[in-house]
Amino acid sequence: MAEVHTLYAITHSLYSARARCYLIKNGIAFKELSTGHESFKADILPKAQVPTIPTLLTPQGDVIRDGAAIIEYFEAANGRPCRPVNPCQQVVSALFDVIGSDGLLRPAMHYRWNFPAENLDFVRYHFLHSQRDLPNREEKTEQMMDRMRYASQFFGVSEDAIETVEGLYLDYLSALNTHFEQYPYLLGWRPCIGDFGLIAPMYGHLGRDPYPARLMQQKAARVYRWVERMNRADQDVPEFFNAGTDFLDNDQVPETLLAVLTVIAEDFVPETRAAAQCINGWLAEKQPESGAAATTRLAGSPGNAQFSVRGQSISAIAQPYRFYLLQRVQSLYDGFSAHNKIAVERMLARCDLSEILTIKLDRKLQRSGNLEVWV
Repeated sequence: MAEVHTLYAITHSLYSARARCYLIKNGIAFKELSTGHESFKADILPKAQVPTIPTLLTPQGDVIRDGAAIIEYFEAANGRPCRPVNPCQQVVSALFDVIGSDGLLRPAMHYRWNFPAENLDFVRYHFLHSQRDLPNREEKTEQMMDRMRYASQFFGVSEDAIETVEGLYLDYLSALNTHFEQYPYLLGWRPCIGDFGLIAPMYGHLGRDPYPARLMQQKAARVYRWVERMNRADQDVPEFFNAGTDFLDNDQVPETLLAVLTVIAEDFVPETRAAAQCINGWLAEKQPESGAAATTRLAGSPGNAQFSVRGQSISAIAQPYRFYLLQRVQSLYDGFSAHNKIAVERMLARCDLSEILTIKLDRKLQRSGNLEVWV
């Protein structure tokens, strides 16, 4: 019998979907427990250090916090089955991991919290039942929801920006729908790391909450099918009558996927540029010691990034985690031959993402003891 891992997660959690789908697709036996389970606070949190999800408990008793670390744990142990071997595909896969985990937080928060007539009862049910049935359960639920509703503003979902946020999301959804008309996954016939990063907002918020789920069903049925597909253990491609089994040949990145990245670049590049400037200013002022935690909560953020998208000014919290993931993209590129670097540069230039290779923090980040820390 296969050893069973324990995933501490919440059904409606954005980040939980990333790790959960990876476990499902890779046939890794697991059971899922809520963070409200008594064992989380007593046994897991002391090793995880911060109460974020997802967090994995291995059969050997090791605790791994954060979806990126959970996936890396299995990828490193199993020959990296979800990382393409060719350079352009490797970069695209790693880039979509950043985009899904950090670059789509604005629409994810907007479509959850700004449509209470459609979403509120559904979301309240999940917040309520993620906790143990104790006397203060209802009160704690309302406090948690108010905190998350308020947090949406930190990610740049202001009243003035809503039209821009929705316009960008609908353009992105349309482009992604066109891509999934041709292929069931981002890079062909099986999921890459980027699929797992992207599923985080596309399942947890945008593919389950009533208003955005209906929007996706009505305007992007193929994207909705991908969301379903990512939660099934099999390939789940009956609508593709000549389906392959692997990533696309010859390092191909489809034009349809470059079109998706072109839409994403409008928002992702200016925010990344502004966030780097903000964090670098904070680093120069605070000069954190080597090994100091860079895993920030909202109150401990270096500040807000100010940038413009489609003529709309946006202010959003600057988070080091985006750059922890972006380092992976840049590290891949740095390790390529000169020939392969040129191929990657040309690809990124076509979708206005060239800057992601050069936007960097003045200090690197690494993981230590379940935390992202400053080097």
